[in-house]
Amino acid sequence: SGLRVDHVMGLFRLYWIPEGAEPAAGTYVRYPYWDLLNILALEAHRAGAFVVGEDLGTVEDAVRAELAERRVLSYRLLWFEPERPSAWRPDALGAVTTHDLPTVAGLWTGADLEVQRRLGLDPNEEGSREIVDRLAGWGGLDPDAEPAEVVRTAYGLLAESPCRVLTVTLDDVAVVPERPNMPGTVDQWPNWSIALPVPLEELESSPLAAAVAAEMNAGPRSPGGRAR
Repeated sequence: SGLRVDHVMGLFRLYWIPEGAEPAAGTYVRYPYWDLLNILALEAHRAGAFVVGEDLGTVEDAVRAELAERRVLSYRLLWFEPERPSAWRPDALGAVTTHDLPTVAGLWTGADLEVQRRLGLDPNEEGSREIVDRLAGWGGLDPDAEPAEVVRTAYGLLAESPCRVLTVTLDDVAVVPERPNMPGTVDQWPNWSIALPVPLEELESSPLAAAVAAEMNAGPRSPGGRAR
């Protein structure tokens, strides 16, 4: 069993804004991270569980050092990392994307960018192109590759990783172009309300799901084993 701590920086500091004030009037409030991390490590040990700290985005170097000291797994995403997964560190959870980021199909086809444009969100088009180019280069993909092929290739790359835990997104194996959650929206996007296009029972017999599972199971094992 495992526990994922969302926005693990929240154990160290949070930005507080006085009620009724503007954001510029806020300040960072430090938390007793030493005690909080020690409690987290103790309870994980008692439960026989691993812990993943979501350390994506702006994270102080000292935070990652404190997490590593207690063997809290880091986070590594194919979309964000400049190195191939084979070069990632073992003490991490490896994934292609998250609920807040584009799916493989949405990124590859440009559907995710189109939605962001339509919603007036000012998408990072250059960053998206860079990810697509990196994925195509690492995976040897043709520009006109079908999304299902790209999904299999992306997870084949992820399987190269020595990370102790690897995850697969159901939206990807169902080749869904929409992301589950669109940051920066409230009611402009059906956040957390988009159903998979097929029942889970059909995914269990899906050739693409089986191919992705085979890729993941054939990947290297990190020291001490790996969960998938």
